[in-house]
Amino acid sequence: MILSSHNPKLKLVRALAGRPKERREAGAFLAEGVRLVEDALDAGWPFMFVLYSSDTSKRGQQLVERLVEAGVDVEEVVPGILRSIAETETSQGVLAILKLPELTCNTDSKVDFILIPDQIRDPGNLGTLIRSAAAAGAGAIYIPPETTDPFSPKVVRAGMGGHFRLPICSLGWDEIRDRLQGMTVFLAGASGATSCWQADFHGPLALVVGGEAEGASEQAKRLTNIFVNIPMPGKIESLNAGVAGSVLLFEVVRQRSEAK
Repeated sequence: MILSSHNPKLKLVRALAGRPKERREAGAFLAEGVRLVEDALDAGWPFMFVLYSSDTSKRGQQLVERLVEAGVDVEEVVPGILRSIAETETSQGVLAILKLPELTCNTDSKVDFILIPDQIRDPGNLGTLIRSAAAAGAGAIYIPPETTDPFSPKVVRAGMGGHFRLPICSLGWDEIRDRLQGMTVFLAGASGATSCWQADFHGPLALVVGGEAEGASEQAKRLTNIFVNIPMPGKIESLNAGVAGSVLLFEVVRQRSEAK
């Protein structure tokens, strides 16, 4: 049992909760909460270790038993100490340190549905987009420069397990351009000339969703073939990036489902 807040594992947890540099150097990220750790286990994600406290729920205790059976390094921590390093306001008594994937990952050449969240800086919006992309069956997410770190604790929490279900690749614009050869690139924005209900999303495509404050970058605009908008008959000028992107992702799903 871990009895001291100076334990090396706890020091690593604190580091991973901070800057992206710490996560890259350690090759790891933090996932906190019973459901997230369950999702990682069910997805076969590689674990470094798991910490838990005796006051976790019955579901948490059952998860710990499963982790031990799976050969994961699991260690108990004094409840007060684990709560002190938790990122959430109400700790569920379970957190995992997971191995960071190869961020410049190669994707299957057959992938025909890609999300590019460009200049998305709000962790909640990026997590929502990752969750929605996973739910919509996107093949990959390309993270360009100036988008927040997709493996920060807040983004991972908001992603609700989406991180474990599709490749998330951090790429420069030149590499993104190379990987999008043969695809139609759609960019969502209020000034888009084509309604998303009229756009043709049947072929191989990449969907760019711009940031909350400044919209999409010039690099993204230069890659774009078609600029689309979401018609809004109500008296609201815009949707946040997480909601707008989710609407468009599921319009792709709708069109492709009807074509089958």
